[in-house]
Amino acid sequence: MSIDADTYARLREIANQLPQIPGIGRVEIAHGEIVMMMSPVKRHELAVLKLARQLNDQLPDTHPGYIAHGGADLEDVGLGRLRRPDIMVFPEASLMDEDAAFHPSDVILVVEVVSKSNPENDYEEKVRDYAAMGIPLYLLVDPRVGTGIVHSGPKYASVERFAFGDTIKVGPWQLDTSVLLTYGP
Repeated sequence: MSIDADTYARLREIANQLPQIPGIGRVEIAHGEIVMMMSPVKRHELAVLKLARQLNDQLPDTHPGYIAHGGADLEDVGLGRLRRPDIMVFPEASLMDEDAAFHPSDVILVVEVVSKSNPENDYEEKVRDYAAMGIPLYLLVDPRVGTGIVHSGPKYASVERFAFGDTIKVGPWQLDTSVLLTYGP
């Protein structure tokens, strides 16, 4: 579902002000609503770090000039979506433009590490959103249960499941998931 441009612009204006409120971790816009998320736990951030390192080690060979980086906004104004993936792979040069957020056409992979508090968002809504944005690959990592999914192909028709400990193929990259930890009780 898309929302009209005026509604999205109003939501975006509000969303831009929310991170200034203490306790608000990340802000996204989806399905005509502002979604506020808590700051991630340490093991979440460790998974992000370990995966980004592996990708960045391989990108010079597969996609020179690209980087794996987190903490940035991904925006599709036409769909009325503002997301903040844990990792995106994009051309490093795109960091130099003045845009506040990345456009999906610059991104070839998004990675989400499932949080303890809102797993449905990563398993359902973000699968639909990233596919609609045209991002070729979506890697979902779930430290709650030690599993994950590689989504690829048109509308993510290809789904490859894995367990922590497997070496997985994500597009042209090989990732060792034995470095990932599950969340504690």
